Amino acid sequence: MKNEKQSFLLKVWKNEDGQILPWMVLLVILFLGMAGLSLDLGHAYVCYRELQASTDAAALAGGYAMSLSTATSASVKTAVSNASSVTGGQNANINLPSAAETPTLECLATVTSMGINCSASPTGDNAIQVVQTAVIPTYFISGLAAFGVHGASSITLTAESTAAMRGATNSPYNVAIVIDTTNSMGNSDTDASCGSTRIYCALQGVQTLLESLSPCTAASESGTCVGFDTVSLFTFPNIQANQAADDTTCPTSNPPIPNYTTPARGAAWTAPTGTAGTYQVTSGYLDDFSSTNAAGGALSTSSSLTIATGGSGKSNCQGLQTPGGDGTYYAAAIYAAQSSLALAASRNSSSQNALIILSDGDASSTKITVTGTVQAAGTGTPAFTVAYPSTTDQCQQAIDAAKYATAQGTAVYTIAYGAANSGCSTDTSGPLKGLSPCTALQDMASTPANFYSDATASQNKGQCTSSSNPSLTLNQIFQNVATSFTVSRLIPNGAK
Repeated sequence: MKNEKQSFLLKVWKNEDGQILPWMVLLVILFLGMAGLSLDLGHAYVCYRELQASTDAAALAGGYAMSLSTATSASVKTAVSNASSVTGGQNANINLPSAAETPTLECLATVTSMGINCSASPTGDNAIQVVQTAVIPTYFISGLAAFGVHGASSITLTAESTAAMRGATNSPYNVAIVIDTTNSMGNSDTDASCGSTRIYCALQGVQTLLESLSPCTAASESGTCVGFDTVSLFTFPNIQANQAADDTTCPTSNPPIPNYTTPARGAAWTAPTGTAGTYQVTSGYLDDFSSTNAAGGALSTSSSLTIATGGSGKSNCQGLQTPGGDGTYYAAAIYAAQSSLALAASRNSSSQNALIILSDGDASSTKITVTGTVQAAGTGTPAFTVAYPSTTDQCQQAIDAAKYATAQGTAVYTIAYGAANSGCSTDTSGPLKGLSPCTALQDMASTPANFYSDATASQNKGQCTSSSNPSLTLNQIFQNVATSFTVSRLIPNGAK
C-alpha cells in the first residue's frame, strides 16, 4: 500500500501535463500589454497629428491676423484661439480634451531678412509661435493595473508651430507699376543707398520687385510658363503709342512726349495706338521677365520689362529716361492703369490687382489736354469732389483717382521718392487745399501700411516718412511690396 502511494506521488511529480498553463497566462498578459501599448500609443500618435495640424492652423491664423491694418496683440491671440483645439475653437476635437494654447508674438530677424518688417504689423511683430498641449487618457495601459502592473493613466501631448506674417504664395497678381519720369527724376540722389540718378535707382527697385514675384505657376516653372504674377509698366508723362517700343527695345531711346491725355474714369480699357498718347510702356501684362520662370531667379534680359527697367546688361539699354517738359500730372495715368487692371482681372477671375505708384508727389502740370465734358471725379476719404481733368487741384485729383482704384478692389501702393512737405501749388480750392506732396501720396495709398517713403533720399531728406514702414531703401521698399502679395506661412521652430 505504501509503495502504491509512493508510486502515485512519483507519477504526479513527474507528470508534465498542464505545466504550460502558467506560461500561457503570463504570455496572455504580455500580449495583452503589448496590444494595449500599441493601441494606446497608436491613438496617442493620431491625437498628436490632430494637435499638430490644429497648431499649424492656429499659427497661420495668427500670422494672417497680424497682417491686418487693425491688428492688435489681443486680436491676433483671439484669431489663434479661434483656430485652435481649445473648447470653442474651430478645431476643437473630442480626441483632444482639455487642450490649451499659448501664443507668443515675436519680431524675428530671420523673417525681417525675407523683407517682412516688424513695423509692417501694427503689433510691431512679424511672426507668431503657438504651443498647444492636450492630455489624453490611456485605456489598455492603465487597465494593466488589474494584473498588478502599474502604467500611466494619461499622456500629455505638446505641439509647436511658428508662422511668419507673410511669405507664402496665394493668389496670382496683376501688377501695374506707374513710374514718374518727369524732369526731377533725372536729378542725382547722393544718398548711400542710391548714388546715381533718381530714375536709375527707382528702376533698380522695380527690378528687385520683378525678381521677387512668381511669373509662372509652380507646375509650369520647368516647362512652358503659365502666367501667375503678371506685370505691366506705366509712366507719366504719357508717350506716343506707336513709339512706346523705344523704351522696350535695344537700343532704348525716349519716345515723343505729347501733352497729357485724359482717359475717362472707369472706361473699358483699349490700348492707345498710332500717334495717340499712352501711359502704358509695355504691351499688356507680361510673365516673361524671369530667366528661371520662378521667384528669385535672374531677370530675362530679352524681356521688354527688363529692358524698360534697365536690366538688360547692355550699355545702350538704359530703360526709362526723364525727358521732362510736361510737368507732373498723374491722375490720368492712374485711371489708365486701373482700366487696364480691370481688363486683366476679367481674364483671370482668381487674380488680384495691385497698383504701385512711385513719384515725388508734386503735381502741377500746365500741359493737360481737356477734352469732352468735365466730369465729377467722385468722393474719396475724407469726402471731397474735384473736377477731372483740370489744371486745378491736381494732387487732389490724383488722390481721388487712387481712391477710385481702391474702391474697385485694387490694392494701391505709393512710394514717395524725395517728396516734400510743401508743394501741390495748384491745390488752392479743394477741401484738401494746401496739402503737401508727401500728404498726397499718403492719402493715395489703400492703407497706411501701403505707403512707403525713401526718407533718406538726398532731395528733401527726412521731410516725408512712413510710420508703418520707416527707414527702408528703395530696394527694400519694393521687396516689401512684393512680400505683401503673399500670405502667412509656416517657418521652422526656433527661428531667430
